[in-house]
Amino acid sequence: MVKTRIAPSPTGDPHIGTAYTALFNFAFAKKNKGKFVLRIEDTDRTRLIEGATEKIVDSLTWLGLEWDEGPIHQSDRLDLYQKKAKELVNKGAAYYCDCSPERLVKVRDEQQAKGEVPRYDRKCRENPPTKEEIESGKCVIRLKVPTDGETSFEDLIRGEITFQNKDIDDAVLLKSDGWPTYHLAVVVDDSDMEITHVIRAEEWLSSTPKHVLLYNAFGLKTPIFAHLPLLRNPDRSKISKRKNPVSIIWYKKQGYLPEALLNYLALMGWSMPDEREKFTLDEFIENFDFSRVDPSGPVFDIQKLDWLNGQWIRSLPEKGLVVRLREFTKAEAKDIEKIIPLVRERLKKLSEFDQQTKFFFEEPKMDQKLLLIPGRNEEETKKALDESIKIYQDLDWQKEKLEDATRKLAEKLGWKAPDLFMSLRVVVTGSKISPPLFETLVALGKEKTMERIKKAASSI
Repeated sequence: MVKTRIAPSPTGDPHIGTAYTALFNFAFAKKNKGKFVLRIEDTDRTRLIEGATEKIVDSLTWLGLEWDEGPIHQSDRLDLYQKKAKELVNKGAAYYCDCSPERLVKVRDEQQAKGEVPRYDRKCRENPPTKEEIESGKCVIRLKVPTDGETSFEDLIRGEITFQNKDIDDAVLLKSDGWPTYHLAVVVDDSDMEITHVIRAEEWLSSTPKHVLLYNAFGLKTPIFAHLPLLRNPDRSKISKRKNPVSIIWYKKQGYLPEALLNYLALMGWSMPDEREKFTLDEFIENFDFSRVDPSGPVFDIQKLDWLNGQWIRSLPEKGLVVRLREFTKAEAKDIEKIIPLVRERLKKLSEFDQQTKFFFEEPKMDQKLLLIPGRNEEETKKALDESIKIYQDLDWQKEKLEDATRKLAEKLGWKAPDLFMSLRVVVTGSKISPPLFETLVALGKEKTMERIKKAASSI
């Protein structure tokens, strides 16, 4: 049975890259009627942040990427990692090392000064620590990489990849405090949890030969690898919080729909056979195939996401949109329902609702500079507003009748209709940009509209 996993570290807010990788793991597992596992990689005790695990769980739940097993915490499996590390030593596939941090820094600096790639110089491999030094608890356990030959593996996205063993570092597997490094823990866990496909970011590509060597040393079957392209900023640099929001929580708070965010992430390095850009998670799963993944780094463009999110907002049924908006506004449901038709076409994020509809709930501040249309003075503007009050007073409050009466008034006053519309828009909404004018007047109601026009006219 196909089995995939997502294994984030609880070291801060869950990263958008985690959502991206989780999506592809989830889709592949579901496409093949397999299982999807959530594992929390919390062995780096120096970087743990309280509450981060809960945020990971909440974020994946919000996205709808439900796991079949987990969350499994690596910190609960410490004895297993220690046992496996010693097993490797006994097999001659790993060795103890008591080199101090100071010595390692010195070796690295000397190698860099010579233009060499920094790596452990294998001192303890040639001159192992004594039994007493090992029992002192100051030793780490390192992988014993063959000094010749090569290590190859097949990648579903990139084809066969080969590394020369001489270029692979004798990586630390178990630290002196008894905690495993990523290299040991990931192999032990993926094997123990029967993970068939390891789908992760390409930044782990250079670590994969170490993992293949570990599988071989344990006598285990190697899983199938697929290294997804990294998400990139528009300047092609790796996506980072300095240039793009990277927290899944940020996207949730901004009012991106989880359906839209997953849809956009699916487009990162992958495409539908029919090239359409808007599709559901189920449609992604149905059409998913690694042959359609482009290994070149996709550009994460917030503006494109905004556009797609707007498409998803407009596709929601009205009652469904009301429910979603309740998290982003204090407005009553009945008021939201009344206003939605006016702003639905302009919303890109749910968080924009209050800003775009603020004038419905509180009277806008009048800006005389906005009110005066170029070419029209204060006297002409006051007259236009006064006349508007007169024709609106006994008018049946309907969109078509409001527009017809206002156009006739503009002709009578010698105004261009769009200029009069703009003055009224500023009076009613406080801005030159708003939903369609006459739909807005109807939604605002006759009483509030008349009050605002009268107040503006008297202020001139």
